[in-house]
Amino acid sequence: MRDKFNEELDNLNSMLITMGDHCEEAISYAVKALNENSDEMRTLTFETDKVIDDMEREIEGICYNLLLRQQPVAKDLRLVSAALKMISDMERIGDQAYDIAEITKTIKDGSRSICCDIIDRMSATSIDMVTKSVDSFVKKDTAIAEKVIGMDDIVDDLFIEVKDALINAAAENKDQGEYFVDILMIAKYLERISDHAVNIAEWVIFSITGKHVSEPETGSGDESETVEK
Repeated sequence: MRDKFNEELDNLNSMLITMGDHCEEAISYAVKALNENSDEMRTLTFETDKVIDDMEREIEGICYNLLLRQQPVAKDLRLVSAALKMISDMERIGDQAYDIAEITKTIKDGSRSICCDIIDRMSATSIDMVTKSVDSFVKKDTAIAEKVIGMDDIVDDLFIEVKDALINAAAENKDQGEYFVDILMIAKYLERISDHAVNIAEWVIFSITGKHVSEPETGSGDESETVEK
């Protein structure tokens, strides 16, 4: 029974890695659609979002089968429950990449230079966060998960950079107001993607330790708070 459960967990891990890879691709395609005004990149973003949606449903089925047939308890139960939470966040990442690609349809070629370097850094950091958050689940490594949580400050700071740059640019380019709003929305979606990566990392920590990140530490002498492993 345990061997079967471990085999199914290995399959779950493999599918989560694949879903995470698709999330990274969707973000990358969406930002390329912005930088290159590429219909091909937009189409790839939309198609990848559909793959992510399909994988969410497939992984949900695997998780519910594990819960119903194997009836896991304690740490095993937390692992499966965390996986269900993670795929919800990954599905939202796909949706936000889709939204970025949609916005790029309306941006004119001559307006694409402002803030693009900051957007590129935001997307690169967000992709790295998604990669590391899924990796932390597969490796059962809270240190990687905690690193992801810390990286969120980088994306938040970059969002502020975008906002400040757009405010300064708007003073001199009042005819590009629509473009500035579009870029601000794209930056906001990238910030939300990083927030979802943080959510994934926090669920990983919960699955391993049994504690939510926001919960205060208890005294070392209080054994009633010990989590069953």
